[in-house]
Amino acid sequence: MERNVRGLSRLLDSAVQDMAPAYFALVMATGVVSLAAQAMGIPLLAWSLFWLNGAFYGALWCLTVWRMLRFGQRMGVDFKDYQRGPGFFSVVAGSAILGSQFVLLANDEETGMLLWGLAMALWLVLNYGIFTVFTIRKHKPSLDKGITGTWLLAVVAAQSVAVLAALLDAHWNPMHRLEFNFIALSLWLWGGMLYICIMVLVFYRYSFFRFSAEDLVPSYWINMGAMAISTLAGSLLIINAAKDPYLHSLLPFLKGLTVFCWVTGSWWIPLLVILEVWRHGIRRLPIRYDPLYWGMVFPLGMYSLCTIHMARSMDLPFLLPLGHVFFYLALLAWAITLAGMIHHLGRSLRPGTGNGIRHSPP
Repeated sequence: MERNVRGLSRLLDSAVQDMAPAYFALVMATGVVSLAAQAMGIPLLAWSLFWLNGAFYGALWCLTVWRMLRFGQRMGVDFKDYQRGPGFFSVVAGSAILGSQFVLLANDEETGMLLWGLAMALWLVLNYGIFTVFTIRKHKPSLDKGITGTWLLAVVAAQSVAVLAALLDAHWNPMHRLEFNFIALSLWLWGGMLYICIMVLVFYRYSFFRFSAEDLVPSYWINMGAMAISTLAGSLLIINAAKDPYLHSLLPFLKGLTVFCWVTGSWWIPLLVILEVWRHGIRRLPIRYDPLYWGMVFPLGMYSLCTIHMARSMDLPFLLPLGHVFFYLALLAWAITLAGMIHHLGRSLRPGTGNGIRHSPP
């Protein structure tokens, strides 16, 4: 018995020692594909992914707590790292997206509210913690060594909390509706402002520094995904405006900025596809599983979901087929990435093969 316990402890240590902070992108990706399936009218798939996502979420929290207890110092190093640190924002987005599943699929507002409170608390801690550490750090990397698409998880985190707040609004009485809509609106606008700040640096890094195939990590797809979830938040605020006089007074602004977010996200898609072809087709970089690939699945699913919601909230039915196409692309990408993760874990957790969920450095 004692030998089995020691063996399990060693296995967990091997799994979490260098676990990627951005691994909650698995929950983000699975959750958004589930919500898109629900929007597409495929309830069996939506519910199956919902239950699977709950299991992923619980397992990742167990691994995170184990890592905190056993390798707290390494987590501290990750927290201060310019490339790995922003990955912690994935736990905020994962919590909020799972909360959105509880509200929309299970009609469970209580659990949704608990997850919203957790996501909000985590967002406050990480938002001010990470950016404070980066600000006061004595030795800082150059821009090309520090900035990646993972930074935009900070935007996704804020927008995911805004989305869940807007969804919970429909289940509150009018006395509390104004407060929740105001919180959702404020987070939506802040997320948009933060996107501009970070994207200026990302675009500058794209254009004025040497860019190798190894530098183009999958998380750069969050360039598009951050705008996609911003579009979703805006679309939900437009829907809520029908019951909230304050939001109704802002309706032209809400519609214009929501279309702006959608167009910005759409602009990125051809460029990202071209860069992926350059990375793997021309530069011949082999495709290997990396946790950051979940950060590529999430934007595809979110683009599908936001396009469907925007088309419905603004009566733009000609956009619905585009949302449907991206749903199937996201579902295919999710299945391929899940198969890659299972294969990778199966090989890596064999004795003598090392860590099962390490983050491959960009």
